Amino acid sequence: MIIYKFGGTSVGSASRMHKVADLITLDNEPKIVVLSAVSGTTNTLVEIGELLLKGSNETALKLVASLKNDYYKIVEELYNQKEWKDRGLTIVDKFFGQIENLANIPDFNLGNNKTLVAYGEILSTNLFATYLQSKSIESQLVSAFEFMTIDEDGEPEIEKIGSKLKPLIQGKALTITQGFICKNHEGQTDNLKRGGSDYTASIIGAAVAAKEVQIWTDIDGMHNNDPRVVTNTKPIEALTFDEAAELAYFGAKILHPTSILPAQKYKIPVRLKSTMDHEAKGTIISLESNQSDIKAIAAKDNITAIKIKSTRMLLAYGFLQNIFEVFGKYKTPIDMITTSEVAVSLTIDDNRNLNNIVKDLNKFGVVEVDENQTIICIVGNMVSEKSGMLKKIFDSISDIPVRMVSYGGSRHNISLLIDSTHKTEILKKLNLLF
Repeated sequence: MIIYKFGGTSVGSASRMHKVADLITLDNEPKIVVLSAVSGTTNTLVEIGELLLKGSNETALKLVASLKNDYYKIVEELYNQKEWKDRGLTIVDKFFGQIENLANIPDFNLGNNKTLVAYGEILSTNLFATYLQSKSIESQLVSAFEFMTIDEDGEPEIEKIGSKLKPLIQGKALTITQGFICKNHEGQTDNLKRGGSDYTASIIGAAVAAKEVQIWTDIDGMHNNDPRVVTNTKPIEALTFDEAAELAYFGAKILHPTSILPAQKYKIPVRLKSTMDHEAKGTIISLESNQSDIKAIAAKDNITAIKIKSTRMLLAYGFLQNIFEVFGKYKTPIDMITTSEVAVSLTIDDNRNLNNIVKDLNKFGVVEVDENQTIICIVGNMVSEKSGMLKKIFDSISDIPVRMVSYGGSRHNISLLIDSTHKTEILKKLNLLF
């Protein structure tokens, strides 16, 4: 059993859906195919929900009508024969009728809003499953609501999901289901939040002990540098789960940092593949690693550096605790941290509570704030333990000022903090290390 996941751009048009159908029928391997909503649909449904929560029903209904017309166009292009076009239109009319009913609820609430947003995946999977029928491709559509559940902490119930899903796919060669959506511990419509459909695919892979989880996008795997900045980048053939998580957290957009945790826990390999070039190897993420020193470089923008300087820090065992409690109070995570006898420097990527944080930190010392910073993350096979690795890195960027260095906190990662104006230059210079 292989789990295939296709995102919004992969099912963003009729021609893209045709391509997905071709990809999942290239072999006879049993599959579960996880689909996202059609590209742009979720954003529109979120906007509609926000309008309804504010009481702007008339504007919301206009958006609903516009989105419905978009789906009429998809149906026209998706199916070849009138019989199937009519079936597609029936699907659109049915679910948009339910959306309109939601939009007319007098006291539209957050629970209604979660139900509303779920229609993106419901529409894409129903239209796609019907297209497979029109092409005489044997398959079944199984609603995620039948098996995908989260507990009261929002965590997937892997064992329970497996016990519900396995009988539904028994003896079936091809199963289509929705990503992102689920039922919560109260049996109400909810969503998986972290990584959306990637997370769904990872959970399903873990639940059914799949041979592999494949995440299909329009990129041929995770690249060794940012292709938007550096020319001649190339996909990385293999990464460990930890290396992939580091890259995802520090800027590699192809994957959400926590989306493949279930696969990692249950030791299910995850492969990143391209819908544009299905023969490309892509990137395999597993427990195994090769001996390559530096595998990839990622950059995370919009970083703020905060320095707290105080002579009272010397020998004060509670100083760091006081600092961390401030960030805990405002639910603001810290990316990097360095310390000296009289100062602490750290970084955050969420400035929503920056003023309050600085105000509270002023109680412990002089606070300096530098915005518009970038974290450069260098990932590889134990790069922090390789003899001469740090010298090799710094020699290549000797003319670029580095604000902070995080070294040794992870066996797979060396991080540098720089002013964002130097981002392009440093990425290009580090690329020469490959």
